[in-house]
Amino acid sequence: MIEKMKFISVIGPKDQLDTVTKQYLSRYEIQLENAVGELKNLKNITPSTEANPYREIAARAQEIEALYGSHSASAGEMDVQAAMDLIQDAQEKMQESAKKTDELQKELKKRQELLSAVKPYLELHFDISRILHFREVRFRFGRLPVGYYERLKTYAYDDACTIFEKCGQDEEYVWGVYFVPDAEAKKVDAIYSSLHFERIFIEDAYRGTVDEACRELEKEIADLEGQISLAKKALADRLSGKADGISAAAGVLARESRLFDIRRLAAFTKTRKEVFFILCGWMTSGDADRLKRELEDDPEVFASLEENPDRRVSIPPTRLKNPKLLKPFEMFIRMYGLPNYQEFDPTLFVAVTYSIIFGAMFGDAGQGLVLLIGGLLLYRVKKLSLAAIIASCGFFSTIFGFLYGSVFGFEDWIPALWLRPTEAMTNLPFIGTLNTVFVVTIALGMGLILLTMVFHIANAVRAKRLGEALFDTNGVAGLVFYGAVVTVVALFMTGHTLPAAAALAVLFVVPLLVIACKEPLEAWLEKKKYKEEGGPVMFVVQAFFELFEVCLSYFSNTLSFVRIGAFAVSHAAMMQVVMMLAGAENGGTGNLIVVIVGNLIVMGMEGLIVGIQVLRLQYYEFFSRFYKGDGRAFEPYIAKEN
Repeated sequence: MIEKMKFISVIGPKDQLDTVTKQYLSRYEIQLENAVGELKNLKNITPSTEANPYREIAARAQEIEALYGSHSASAGEMDVQAAMDLIQDAQEKMQESAKKTDELQKELKKRQELLSAVKPYLELHFDISRILHFREVRFRFGRLPVGYYERLKTYAYDDACTIFEKCGQDEEYVWGVYFVPDAEAKKVDAIYSSLHFERIFIEDAYRGTVDEACRELEKEIADLEGQISLAKKALADRLSGKADGISAAAGVLARESRLFDIRRLAAFTKTRKEVFFILCGWMTSGDADRLKRELEDDPEVFASLEENPDRRVSIPPTRLKNPKLLKPFEMFIRMYGLPNYQEFDPTLFVAVTYSIIFGAMFGDAGQGLVLLIGGLLLYRVKKLSLAAIIASCGFFSTIFGFLYGSVFGFEDWIPALWLRPTEAMTNLPFIGTLNTVFVVTIALGMGLILLTMVFHIANAVRAKRLGEALFDTNGVAGLVFYGAVVTVVALFMTGHTLPAAAALAVLFVVPLLVIACKEPLEAWLEKKKYKEEGGPVMFVVQAFFELFEVCLSYFSNTLSFVRIGAFAVSHAAMMQVVMMLAGAENGGTGNLIVVIVGNLIVMGMEGLIVGIQVLRLQYYEFFSRFYKGDGRAFEPYIAKEN
């Protein structure tokens, strides 16, 4: 069900706003609306322009809590100033540590870059610092593609005064250094450039050979990494003793920031002597009445309940309130969209129809029991709504399993309390022999379609859309027409006498004409002038095709329920295949492993498909007839404090 909401306005002196928020509103759940927008017809009201002094420090507190908080401490009774001091102290310690680690990180990055630059030259067993100080001989560290290195060996050595010392090689490049006399440098540089030599500049910051320089750099890197770890650990040790306080302070500051932000939603009006605040919002009926009674004892604060919907701007939010047994099925409602305040909550309808239809399509006592127990255990551990839904579906699967006489696919363990889906047949006039499950599911579908039409009429009446309630395809006109069709089909199939032709003409033709003339009839009912577009001929043509579509949709929607019987039959057929593969089709025990694996495959694959198909029936066959799902959720601005 949808909880009844009331719109409440709280008025008081501006200097009492924080007191009212903390003393009264924090103990209730209220969805605040923008008071300036709600009271736009009033004069001399202004919004708040005050900046939130807690927002920035509250954000920093959350960041610090994520790193060093206990994540379990409550806000408690910590003073706001104490919370701010604690967070500022922690931030100063973090900044001090960050400054130190930043310097170490810079040194570390520098050493890593030096190591990365010189590492390809490990095979150069020469003092690298001496090379970097050559005067008469030029040197060039770098790399060139493997293919061009072969050309270098073949051609360049014969014509150029240079020595190339290969220091390393990977799949793409050969790394090395070449030497050339100063007088020949330009010529040789041009030759190497033509061979796509990429020069790499080495800093004058190495001691000893490349191997010695690398070992020294690796040692320095390890030492710097250790210093960084120690600095971080030292900060963590300094703040670990304040973990509970940090979490408590973060909670206090977050709450204070949120409470202060209420000013953004308040309107302010000034009299000659004083400034007053006005807060507006939605509360559940019980909470609104209790808050109003409580504020009656406060001489400075006044509360009023607005009952006239024409004097409100915002629409009431939706808050679902269902028994614990039905609450998991609210997940399907929220997936489609919450009901608006004028609709009724379809959770009970979904819970009953979804579970029963799933059970009818997946009728197996053994597999249903597994789903029931597995769903209950999963819900107990994880509190997942889907697990509770699986348990409910498993319960009805178990019931239908006994009705079908099926236990883990074995059809001879227990007698069928009703029928076996693959065997039961019914003789129908004009149609002939038809599977009984198909007949029952079509009849069930007809009944559910009629029920959803009643829901649509009820929703339209509650929303004061009388024309829609009377003349719509799913309104009274559609209910009379489809109900007449269902009655005639039922009488014909059971061999009873049909109503007179005149009665049938009235029951069939009149509702269709009403549906075709829905728009002019609604205009007449609302005492408005109907604007006909295209003339009477176009109106008749359009009405004809619309009626054809309406009749076709009734027929296709009804046949859609055949899938319930089809899956019941296919489930039994699939289990027969499993029994055949296991060698248990003639009453034997068969291969136990094949039976177990087959049951698991059927449960996983068909259970998922059936679940999706039943949800499709809910959304497309049921909800499309009576449910809009365009409501907005009730979102309390302040978490309720007990």
